[in-house]
Formats: sequence, C-alpha cells, structure tokens
Amino acid sequence: MIFKDLARDERGATIVELAFAFPIAITFIWMIAQMGMLFRANSGIQHSLGQGARTATLWPTPTATTIKQKMTDAVYGIGPGTFKITVPATPVEDPTDKAKYLDLQVTYEQSTSMLFFPGPEIQITKKKRVWVAS
Repeated sequence: MIFKDLARDERGATIVELAFAFPIAITFIWMIAQMGMLFRANSGIQHSLGQGARTATLWPTPTATTIKQKMTDAVYGIGPGTFKITVPATPVEDPTDKAKYLDLQVTYEQSTSMLFFPGPEIQITKKKRVWVAS
C-alpha cells in the first residue's frame, strides 16, 4: 500500500526536472553569448576594413604603417579573441589596366568555451581589395 502512495506522489518532480534542464539551459545561454561575441567581432572586422580602405584611397600617399594603424584603431570586439591585421607593404599593379591595389586582411581568432567542456577554436578572416589612387 505504501508503494502505491509513493508512485502517485508527485511532490519534488519539478525540482528533479529542473535539475536535468538547468545545466542544458545555462549552456545554451552561454553559447548564445559566445555567438554574440563573434558577431560583434565580425562587425569590428568590417569596420576596420572600411577604415583601411578609406585611408588607402583618400590619402595622397598612404603607407602600410599608416593604413595598419588606422585599421587597428578602428577594429573592435569583446571577448578573449585576438585580431591580426595584414597590410602589404607596397601596392600591386594589375597587369590588365595598370591600376594599383592593396589586399587588406583582418583575422580574428577566439577559443570558445561551453562552460562544462572546451569549444572549438573559431577563426574569422575577411579580405578587401582596395584600389589605390596614383
């Protein structure tokens, strides 16, 4: 008789369900926060490339150091990731129309964490070709 009463007693079932669901919910929320950091870094990369392109096309004689500094000042993001900015030292001449261009590149690397286990290493690389006024 006591076993039948225990089988019908549902007190405490909610806390048991919560104990199963809570770690999964917290992990999903943390993963969404990690994705937000990546989207913000992607936005910072785009802003940095735009600033580098603006500097390369509008300045009379832009140097690689000047362009890289402007891009470094413009890049933004949060989180544990690192940005790497690549600017070639000299413009390359296109053989078809004799115009000069630079290939700007920004790379963002971040190791993710899923709270209970390590996540993958994420790398975002964006490139932009900029035609330099001669």
